[in-house]
Amino acid sequence: MIYNIYHKTEFQYQSSVTFSHNIARLKPRNNSYQKVLDFSLDIKPNVYESYEFKDMFGNSNTHMLIREPHQSLSVVGKSKVEIFPELIEKYVDRAKENNITFSGAIERLSKFNVDDLCAKQYLFESTLIPKGYPQIKDYVQESFHLNRNVFDATNEFMGRIFNDFKFLSGFSDITTPVEEIFEAKKGVCQDFAQFAISALRTIGLPAKYMSGYIETLPPKGEEKLFGVDASHAWFAVYIPNSGWIEFDPTNNIIPKDQHILLGSGRDYNDISPLKGVVMSSGNSNLSVMVDVRKENIQPLQIQSQSQQ
Repeated sequence: MIYNIYHKTEFQYQSSVTFSHNIARLKPRNNSYQKVLDFSLDIKPNVYESYEFKDMFGNSNTHMLIREPHQSLSVVGKSKVEIFPELIEKYVDRAKENNITFSGAIERLSKFNVDDLCAKQYLFESTLIPKGYPQIKDYVQESFHLNRNVFDATNEFMGRIFNDFKFLSGFSDITTPVEEIFEAKKGVCQDFAQFAISALRTIGLPAKYMSGYIETLPPKGEEKLFGVDASHAWFAVYIPNSGWIEFDPTNNIIPKDQHILLGSGRDYNDISPLKGVVMSSGNSNLSVMVDVRKENIQPLQIQSQSQQ
C-alpha cells in the first residue's frame, strides 16, 4: 500500500525579509510498519545553508538559512510512503493479548523499569498540554477503572470523544486551551488529540501527539481535486508490556492502513511542519496545500478531519 504526499507551506510577507532561519518537518518517519520510498524538499527562494538532523523524538528536521531578501517563502515536501497494515494489525493484536490493568500500569510506571524509561518523558506537562484539571480527570476516569485493561479503556475513551465532541473548523487555533476545548466540546483533530493526551497524562499514563496525513475522498461521483487534503493528528498511549498504541478520536478508529505518520512529540509544537524566525516588519499570511493519494488501489471510505 503506497501513498504519494504533496505538502506545500507558503508565507507571504508584508515587508521584505532580509534574513531568516526556519526548520521544516515534512519528511515522514521510517519505522517497523512504514517505509519512506522517496522524499524531496523544494525551497524558494534558494537557501544559503541547509542540513538535516534528527531531533530527540526521532523526527526528521531540515534547517534552512536564507540570506537573500524575499517577500515569500515556499517549502514543498513530496513523499512516497509504503504502509504495511498487516504488521500494524499484528502489533495491535499482541497489545490486546498482553493487556495490563490500569492499576497494574500505574504501579509499573511508579517504579524503575528500563523498558519504560523513554516513555516517561510523555507523562509531564508540555507547552500546549497542561494536566491536572479536575473536570477532565473526572471525564477520563469514567473509562479507566482500576481493574480494567488499558487497551479497552483507551478504546472506549476514544469513542466517547468521537461521540461527545463536535468537529468545528474555525472555532479554535493551536493556542486554544485544552480546558476550553473540553468545556465547548468542539474543535478540530489537533484539539481532540491534545485533549486526550492531557486527560491520559492527568491519570498517570504516558501519551504523545501523533502528526501526519489521512486521505480524504470527494463526494460520490465527483473527481478528487488536487490539494484538498489536510494534515491530521491523533494520539498514542504507552501500555507497559505492549508499547505505544495509536488511537484516532476524530474518526474513532485505530490507525492501520489509512494513516501516514509524519512525526510525533509532546504536543503540536514538537512536530509543527514549519517554524522559524525572520528579520522583517509587518504581518505575514500563511497558506497550506496538502494532497494525499493512494497508488493503484481504491481508497477506503472514512471520515477525515483537517488539522490546522
